[in-house]
Amino acid sequence: MAQAKAVDAPSSPVADKGGANPWLVLLAVSLGVIMVMLDGTVVGIANPVIQADLKASLSDLQWVTSGYLLALAVFLITAGKLGDLFGHKRVFLIGVAGFAVSSVGIGLSAELADVIPGLSPIGALIGLRVLQGLFGALLQPAALALLRSAFPGEKLNQAMGAWGAIIGLSSAAGPIVGGLLVENISWESVFFINAPVGVIALAMGLWLIKDSRAKTLARIDWLGVVLLSGAMFSLVWTIIKAPEWGWGDSTTLSFIGAFAVLILAFVLWQSKAKQPLVPLSLFRNASISIGTVLMMMVAFAMFGAMFFLGFFFQGVHGLSPLEAGLRMLPMSAGMIVASPLAGMAIGRFGPKFTMAGGLLITALSMFLMSQLSIDASFIATGVPFVLLAFGLSPVFVGATEIIVGNAPVDLSGVAGGLQQSAMQVGGALGTAILGAVMASEISDTLPGHLGPAAQAIPADQMAGLAKAAAFGTAPPGLPQPIIDAVHNSFMDGMHVAFLVSTSIAVLTAALTFFVKVGRKAEGVQVHMG
Repeated sequence: MAQAKAVDAPSSPVADKGGANPWLVLLAVSLGVIMVMLDGTVVGIANPVIQADLKASLSDLQWVTSGYLLALAVFLITAGKLGDLFGHKRVFLIGVAGFAVSSVGIGLSAELADVIPGLSPIGALIGLRVLQGLFGALLQPAALALLRSAFPGEKLNQAMGAWGAIIGLSSAAGPIVGGLLVENISWESVFFINAPVGVIALAMGLWLIKDSRAKTLARIDWLGVVLLSGAMFSLVWTIIKAPEWGWGDSTTLSFIGAFAVLILAFVLWQSKAKQPLVPLSLFRNASISIGTVLMMMVAFAMFGAMFFLGFFFQGVHGLSPLEAGLRMLPMSAGMIVASPLAGMAIGRFGPKFTMAGGLLITALSMFLMSQLSIDASFIATGVPFVLLAFGLSPVFVGATEIIVGNAPVDLSGVAGGLQQSAMQVGGALGTAILGAVMASEISDTLPGHLGPAAQAIPADQMAGLAKAAAFGTAPPGLPQPIIDAVHNSFMDGMHVAFLVSTSIAVLTAALTFFVKVGRKAEGVQVHMG
């Protein structure tokens, strides 16, 4: 095995050596990121109510999710660089404050639409979700960099395991918290809850966190920011809009061409820039490159397939928001247990076999969900949810440790942004592509489920039924056979989405066998096979 030249050794971060206990720092930064994770899962439970209240289309609801992911994906690496240059504590606290304020604005979106001419409530909600994503981009890589600075290398696996447990708990608790709030108060309250969490996170952050930044401050590579942001926007926008435009449409091809030109220009500029936004030397480490792909692919499978579960539970299965949240309780318990175990397993056995096993468990979970029936019991949904928790935890913990743990400390913010950006791009890809696959399957199978009655339904009404079926609901007042047909076509589409995710998880498992982690105190050792 040849050993390539190591990435330049990092300087030590500037930090107060008399700082707080690193486990208290972990708690402080986790509180900030909890807001982001809560919103990621709470929205899934709130979506059916938002759709009914604001008369939103499927495209609107995809934008509620994808607009947020787009903002994260475009700004994450830049946000990581800002933390490296100006202090991760400062950037983290700005992100927490902005995320909390924009969350309150989302809860007031109807009131904002009343006072701003031409603005609809759903338009205000989507716009504020984009703003929320920008602030979320500020705090996430900064949080990971603060952990990297607080914990020595030999303790980083344990910290990542604990981090995963805390984040997993907040993410998995989101459906239950969201169900309680939506059912007993309103969908707006799921965003208002970020305000008190943000205040606590700010107070603890100011008290406990000591700042960390690169020893030698560099200028921001603004041309790199523009080129990367433009490329990421073109890619994600294409993914979201191509199902509507058509993949062969000239507009779609134009945006794909723009992405190709911009990403090529970005790579060329990064190879020449004196202070590049993303030092290409990071990717000489095969493990960092593979970890980025792993994070993207597992997020594709998870976010894309999970987007429609809220509609399944509430629309097809007929559960209340709280009951739908409780159905996800097995995943909550699984995440709490699985994340720290994943950190310990990776520390003992290494990421290769641990992550491969996790991906195969994830594939099994997705396959079981592709076999769910309309009247699936708590056990039928609970078993794959537990498996999913134990499957995803090793991948998220392992990929994060590979990317952030192998980057030089001075570039930990950039690495954190890279890790999170890969996750958001993968999620946006999954939501858009699997959403298109599901919608296509619904349109194809709905006439068959309707039987001879399909011949008497006008084309525009059939299209309306297909759109309603994407939410797992049927317009009120229809005969039961038509309602059954709508529900059955939704199930067909959801099954196909989970089968695609199953295949992605199996194929991604093979990538883990190319991971070769080389860690040392002074820099990142790069092992090339």
